[in-house]
Amino acid sequence: MSTFFISDLHLSQDLPEITELLLKFLSELPSDTEALYILGDFLEYWVGDDDDASWLNPIKLALKKVSVEKCPIYFIHGNRDFLIGQKFANETGMTILAEPSVVNLYNQNVLVLHGDSLCTQDISYQKFRKVVRNKWIQRIFSLLPLTTRHKIFGVGRNKSQEKQKGMKNNQILDVTPEAVSQLMQFHRVDIMIHGHTHRPKIHTHTISTGKGTRIVLGDWYQQGSVLEVNNDGYYLYNLAFAQ
Repeated sequence: MSTFFISDLHLSQDLPEITELLLKFLSELPSDTEALYILGDFLEYWVGDDDDASWLNPIKLALKKVSVEKCPIYFIHGNRDFLIGQKFANETGMTILAEPSVVNLYNQNVLVLHGDSLCTQDISYQKFRKVVRNKWIQRIFSLLPLTTRHKIFGVGRNKSQEKQKGMKNNQILDVTPEAVSQLMQFHRVDIMIHGHTHRPKIHTHTISTGKGTRIVLGDWYQQGSVLEVNNDGYYLYNLAFAQ
């Protein structure tokens, strides 16, 4: 029996190969899977649950099928899909978790989150994050016409991409070790799992209790990054796209 983690799929109508790989992954999940965790940026962006994007229907159905027939699905908001709400969760069978959350995996408390909050060197982004995660701001945004919301997100995405290309120091986009250690110590855990940075790896951090382990999930642009956890340990691997 295993628990699986994925993040940063950035699903969109323009990248059907990622959708195809996800549907294959979901259909092949073992019947004894204990849980599936999706740690944010599942979608390239999301403007609100009133968006009836038809291309998402097969994905919603596949997730619902997994939640009914195989295992619970837990979701944590990312920086692209923080507007996913209860309607979307009901349609997919997902349970939305607070960020961060501590979950018990095989008798170990593990901290799970998307990871963007750990990139504290990117000061301008952290200010922006605080604004857009405000519930009142989100409420006002939801009152705008759907087409206007799509335009706003599209402009924001383009600006973000330009900013990343223009950065001379890409370390600013990575997590800050001090932020990792402080958060792990605050929640009294030795293990953290997150996505966001698209840099899959298992790291070791110094914390007050000794050594902590941070597992970073990769994106699904070039491969499908998956973390499998069971009683034997943690296995980070990639799914291959169909040739």
